[in-house]
Amino acid sequence: MATPRTPTAQVIPLQPGAVADAPARTHALLKTASLELVHLVLPAGAGLPEHAAPGEITLHGLQGCLVLQLRDRTLRLAPGDLVHLSAAEPHAVHALADSRALLTLCLHRPADPHHTTGSAR
Repeated sequence: MATPRTPTAQVIPLQPGAVADAPARTHALLKTASLELVHLVLPAGAGLPEHAAPGEITLHGLQGCLVLQLRDRTLRLAPGDLVHLSAAEPHAVHALADSRALLTLCLHRPADPHHTTGSAR
């Protein structure tokens, strides 16, 4: 079954209280050829095992407290905090409290053979 997604040019409320009617589970907010936004919802004690995204990601804390375990360090993500991870950077996520975050994934797409880089001469 396809997941409903937000149409373009529509405000998506993410502040606490504004999402009372939002699903109490992780769900995609929108997906395009190059970008995916996910409302990540993790109850206290839940987490995601180590994995890596093929493209760059950002994780913006909205509620609660998330711990990101990287290969060389551990980061805590509180509401309002934002972290960027490089493509293919292994990480695990664990919720210390009921938590919500906005996950942005930069998706790879095949190069456009009609697109050129650099300046025209």
